[in-house]
Amino acid sequence: MPIWMKAGWVFFCLAIFWVLEGNYSLVVLKYKKWKHAKINLVLLFFVLIINVVFGITTAGVFLWLSDNQFGILHLFEAPVWVELLLSIIILDLIAQYGVHYLLHKIKWMWRLHIVHHSDKNVDVTTGTRHHPFDFIIRETFALIAVIITGMPISFYFLYRILSVLFTYFTHANIAMPLWLDKGLSYVIVTPNMHKFHHHYRLPWTDSNYGNMLSVWDRIFRTFVYEDTSKIQYGLDISDQTNDEDILVQLGIPFNKQVRSKKT
Repeated sequence: MPIWMKAGWVFFCLAIFWVLEGNYSLVVLKYKKWKHAKINLVLLFFVLIINVVFGITTAGVFLWLSDNQFGILHLFEAPVWVELLLSIIILDLIAQYGVHYLLHKIKWMWRLHIVHHSDKNVDVTTGTRHHPFDFIIRETFALIAVIITGMPISFYFLYRILSVLFTYFTHANIAMPLWLDKGLSYVIVTPNMHKFHHHYRLPWTDSNYGNMLSVWDRIFRTFVYEDTSKIQYGLDISDQTNDEDILVQLGIPFNKQVRSKKT
C-alpha cells in the first residue's frame, strides 16, 4: 500500500472525527485545539516514516510466507470469510490487546508508553500520540501475528484499515448515547470505554487495553465501564511534564525525574 494511500486514510479518519467531536463533545476540553494537535501530528510524522521502513519488511515477510506456505491458515481448508475472521481475531489479540498489555506491565516498555498517556486533553489526535520506539514495538508484534497466521496480504490491509478507524474513533472526544456506547462495548471498543484507560490514576489506567474487540478485556478481566464524569486525563507520574513540548515528550522514557509506577 503506497504511503500516500496510508496517510490519506489516516487524515481522512482524523478529519471526520475532528469535525464530529467539535459538534458532539463528550467533555468540554479547555485547551487550544490546534496547539494541542501539533505535537500529536509531529509524532504521527515519525509513525509514517516508521511505516515506510516496516512496509518494506512487511512485503518481504508476505513473500516468504507465500513461498513457504507457512502459518496456521495453511494447515486447514476453510471459507475465505472464516480465514479472514480468524486472521483479524489473532491480529487484534496479539498486535493490539497483547502488546498493549505488555506496554503497561514491562517497565522499560511502559516508560515508552507513558508518552501516550501523558496527554492531558484526550481527543482524536491522541490516537497518533506514540513514542517512535513504542510504535516500532507495536509493528513488530503485528508482523509476529502475520507470521503465526500466514495470512494473505489482503487480510492484513483490511486489518490496518479497520485498526486506524478504531484508533481515532475510540480516542475522539465524542458523546454517543449511553445505551448505544455501552451496548456496543459488549463486542467492540467504544469511545467511552477507552476513555477510562486514559484516566490519570490506577486501576483504570491498567484497564480496557483493546483496540477493536472488547472481548479480550472481558475474557482477561481488564474491562471497566463506570461514570465518564469521574475521568481525569493525563498521568499522575508525568503530570509535571509539558504534554505539548515534543522534546520533553520524546525524552520521557529517559528522564529520571519521571518516575515509573513499577519502581
